[in-house]
Amino acid sequence: MTNENRYDVVVIGGGAAGLSGALTLSRARRSVLLIDAGQPRNAPAEGVHNYLGREGASPAELYRTGRAEIEGYGGEIRSGAVETVTGAAGDFTVTLAGGDTVGARRILLATGAADELPDVPGVRERWGRDVLHCPYCHGWEVRDRAIGVLATSPGGFHHAQLLRQWSADVTLFTHTAPALGDDQLADLAARGIRVVEGTVAALRVEDDAITGVELGDGVVVPAGAVVVQPIPRARAAMVAGLGLEPVEQERGGIVAGTALTVDPMGGTAVSGVWAAGNVADVFATVIKSAAAGVDAAAMINMDLIVAGVYSVPAAAAAASAS
Repeated sequence: MTNENRYDVVVIGGGAAGLSGALTLSRARRSVLLIDAGQPRNAPAEGVHNYLGREGASPAELYRTGRAEIEGYGGEIRSGAVETVTGAAGDFTVTLAGGDTVGARRILLATGAADELPDVPGVRERWGRDVLHCPYCHGWEVRDRAIGVLATSPGGFHHAQLLRQWSADVTLFTHTAPALGDDQLADLAARGIRVVEGTVAALRVEDDAITGVELGDGVVVPAGAVVVQPIPRARAAMVAGLGLEPVEQERGGIVAGTALTVDPMGGTAVSGVWAAGNVADVFATVIKSAAAGVDAAAMINMDLIVAGVYSVPAAAAAASAS
């Protein structure tokens, strides 16, 4: 691999984790290439929330700003999908769709996750708008609406309890979740949460907004927003050849998705490969993913230093020595 086609770090994925990692590494004077397939998990959302200083910014705006910041520090950005990563620390080969290759001493994987959604007509079409999953991310935007919780696991019970903080009008649709126990039903009743049994057939939409939840028997229950429980699946096929495979992550005994196993700073079991964001943590919000990208980048830079790899431009090094 020629020097012109080899980087200290190739960052795969252009969401919050990847951009933050690439920015940190570029500021550390590393040669950095960020490769972005352009499929951020939160693309359908109207805004990013709980991100201090960027509250309400659209994902596209946040990522556009991040790209400009990286390029301002000399980092490079390329659009494309990565198919495979092969090799070992110090000599990785990253192959893109179409056959182009680039070399890297280290890899930061920040490819995120793909949400597996309930197979109910209307859910995918309204996803990120008035079909939501995280009340901390979007609960304020649907506050005081009639909110339906579409349960597909025992976690639906807890989701309904949680949503009661944002609205006094919450309905739990049991859908495909296990039957509720007497204590759970009593708890929901005490909180004023309605329980509707039976399978949900579809979401009703009028004038580009959810108006109700249609049951299998044709009954329609009014709703202005619906909360679902997606299963995020890590996008990590490109590193399978290195022996890295996503594993199930649980919360409260419930499978919440799949992710790569990493240490607290994003290191994987493969030397030279770090992972950050939803590919390594199904519970990471945007700001948490950004922080994880910074942590991983700092460790990558230190790992290169320990290996004796410095990348201060020759002109700058000569000036410092004189």
